[in-house]
Formats: sequence, C-alpha cells, structure tokens
Amino acid sequence: MGRRSLLLLLLAFLTPGAATPVPPALRALSSLHLSTSFRSRPAVAMKYSIHYIQQKVDHFGFHTDKTFKQRYLIADKHWKEDGGSILFYTGNEGDIIWFCNNTGFMWDMAEELKAMLVFAEHRYYGESLPFGANSFKDSRHLNFLTTEQALADFAKLIKYLKRTIPGARNQPVIALGGSYGGMLAAWFRMKYPHLVVGALASSAPIWQFENMVPCGVFMKIVTTDFRKSGPNCSESIRRSWDAISRLTEKGTGLHWLSEALHLCTPLTESQDVQRLKDWISETWVNLAMVDYPYESNFLQPLPAWPIKVVCQYLKNPNVSDTWLLQNIFQALNVYYNYSGQARCLNISETATSSLGALGWSYQTCTEMVMPFCSNGIDDMFEPHSWNFKEFSDDCFKQWGVKPRPSWIPTMYGGKNISSHTNIIFSNGELDPWSGGGVTKDITDTLLAIVIPEGAHHLDLRANNAFDPVAVLLARSLEVRHMKQWIKDFYASLRKMH
Repeated sequence: MGRRSLLLLLLAFLTPGAATPVPPALRALSSLHLSTSFRSRPAVAMKYSIHYIQQKVDHFGFHTDKTFKQRYLIADKHWKEDGGSILFYTGNEGDIIWFCNNTGFMWDMAEELKAMLVFAEHRYYGESLPFGANSFKDSRHLNFLTTEQALADFAKLIKYLKRTIPGARNQPVIALGGSYGGMLAAWFRMKYPHLVVGALASSAPIWQFENMVPCGVFMKIVTTDFRKSGPNCSESIRRSWDAISRLTEKGTGLHWLSEALHLCTPLTESQDVQRLKDWISETWVNLAMVDYPYESNFLQPLPAWPIKVVCQYLKNPNVSDTWLLQNIFQALNVYYNYSGQARCLNISETATSSLGALGWSYQTCTEMVMPFCSNGIDDMFEPHSWNFKEFSDDCFKQWGVKPRPSWIPTMYGGKNISSHTNIIFSNGELDPWSGGGVTKDITDTLLAIVIPEGAHHLDLRANNAFDPVAVLLARSLEVRHMKQWIKDFYASLRKMH
C-alpha cells in the first residue's frame, strides 16, 4: 500500500477492565491511585453554546486584511472563576461539533478541574471557511490552510476569550487534542508557551515525517492488531490480494466480485480493481484505529472489539479464491453494515462525512507529508514502496502544489524537542499511529503514556464501563499532571502579585 489515496484517508486525522492484569508497559501507572473521576459514572450531558470570532485570513502577511468567521463552542457549567481553568480543544480536520461529541474526557473532567471547555474549529473545516464556498477552489484560496495559521487562530481566540469573559483573564489554559488535533496541541504548547501551561497530545504522530520513523511501521501495527485478534486473520487478508487479482483476470471476474461484495457501483474496468483494493486496505486501517472495547460510532457504527468480530470470518486462509472473497465480504460487512441499514457497500466512502477530506488532501500535499509503505512480509498488505516523486506529481496534478516534506520537522523541531516542557504524549499500542508517536519519556516534563489495550485516542473518549483498567489509569495520570500545571500557574501568579 502507501498510495496517496490511502494517505488521504488516514485521518484523525479515533473487555471488562476490572479483571485485566496491568502490563509492565504502563510503568508507574500501576501504582497510581485510581481517582473517583474514573470509576463507573453516568454519561455527562453535553451542553454548549456556539460562538464566532473574526480571524485574519493571513496572520503573517500584511498585504490583505481579509477576515473570516471561526466557529468555537463553549461549555461553562462547571467553570469557577476562583481557582478554575480553561481546557482548550485544538480542533482538527473536521466539524468541531463532531469532535466535541467524541471527546468525553474533557466533559468528564470539567467539574474536577473547575474548567470552562472551549472547542475551537480548525480553519477550512466545518463552518470556518475563509472564502466560503470558494475555499477549496484552487491553491490560491487554499494557501492559508497551514498548521501555523491554525495555531495563530487558536492563539488569537485565547487572547480574545481572556479579554472578553469576566474572570477568565488570570486563568491557566491547557491544550488538548487527538490525532492531528493532538499534534496541534503539542505544537501549540511549543510555539505559544505563554498562552497554554501544558498540553495533552493524544495519539499524536509528531514523528511520522521524513526520516524519523520507518515508513512501514504503520502497516506493521495494523497487521499485528489483526494477527492477535484471531487465528490466521492477517494471513487471510494477505492472501486476499492475489485472490482478487486472479478472479478479476477472468472474463466474468469483475461482475462476480461486484456481486459477491455487494458493491453499490459495479466494477467495470481494470483500474477499478486497484480502487477496490485501496478501499479494502483503508477499511482494515480504520478498524485498527477504532478497535475500542465497547460499541462505538466514531467512524462507523461498530461492535465492541470490532477486529475480533471481523476475524471470526477470516479463520481459514487455505480456501478457494471465491470462498476467501466471500469471507472478506462478511468481514467488510462488520465495518460497513453493523447497523444492518446498508443495502450495498460504497467503495467511495470509508469514514464519516464529518471529516473534511478535501482540506486534509491539500494538507497532506503541502506540509503534512507522512511517508507510508508496506512490503507484504512484515505486514498483510500488498508491497508498495514510498515514492516521493510519484506522490509529489499526484499532488501537483490535483492541487497545483508541491509538497515540502522537511518543513514540519524544521518548524516544530522533529525529535529535538527536549527544550519544551509540560506535554503529555499518550498512545494506544493498538493504534497504528503510535508508530509515529512519542512512546518514551523525553524529560521529566515531556511524558509518554502508553496504553496497551488502547486504540486511537481512547483516553480522550468518555468514561465507559467497559474501559480497560489501563486507560482508566492513563486518564488518572493525565489529570494528576494537569492539576499540577494548574497549581504551579496559580503559585507563580501569587508570587507576581
């Protein structure tokens, strides 16, 4: 794999715990007292108000004064002016209401931290469109879709909130985010340490860039998830690619496969076969990201531990090609039709429409250049090397831009980030993005938390009765550090006065 089509969809970029032994990888987590915040508790009602702020389209140039409306949400039910805090979600590639509804951790912690919750929408996503309907028209209109401009929006918003909300001026702000939003949270603390006292960067692959981690690590982790979830599961998938090729070489193969997989649009020509394979690959990747211990509806409605359910259909790789592909259909059906509502499978869609595929496509073609590859030996995918020239040419064809693969490491420090402080990097071992994440402490204030049974930003999701002990401990440790940051902020404030 590693094709650009897969890269565009590697987005954010989402067991009954009591009896689970806590693995050594949790380091000090096992000795941590589990705060009452994370014992079984009722779901928190998510009530917020919607607001808008005028932001400059270009924070760094002086040629244009054009502005646009950035949307943000506020929930202040538990906020206290005395000793309170502001938890600031650094919005990522999609509608901010969707991210708000999938970040239950912030809601669960609001009362304990006396926190106002702020969810800021990322420019060019949701309703925050700098040029309205023309925002994606061409590279000239998209020129202001960068991480630097997005962070500047967040900075301006925090200053505005502190200036306009009575009682907020002298309160500590903590940045939180997951996936690309987690990268932004970490980078926000690095670039604007005077505005946020710390950051929780969940499932944030800040090292998934040029020459920092092997390009095959992502697909390797996806494969490990499937291999551990059922006997012969990953091997069945590995053998399915050649089975598809053999079947589609026959005269009636395309028609048979379209029928067997219940595709909404029949396969009619040979290039459809590669599209089909890419779509199936994206499905396995998405399942690895959302392999949660309970029913969820993050990318699609899914059962608990969905990969285990998928692997029930993929126990025997030594069957005929037609039999194997019928099993693959049953497996795909878990992801696309768990609700039983789908009449056919649409190979043009793998994730919720709340994610902004157009904007993210442009970002991966400019700054967010993350190399992916597979070899079919260490992973269950077809061999595909990382070909930067091919990738760059595709980007130029689509957007008229050339990617800059070394810019993000140049801008944010790559692996040389030890001069920064107060960032927690949390990663789940089941999450393929963890391969590009920080999984070991860098200093005593740049901390790594590894959650053995965690998928994509599981710790940011709402508390659930089926959460493994590991994630409950991770959340408790995160909160303990946040409380310390808040305490240190108020202590330094008292010294100043």
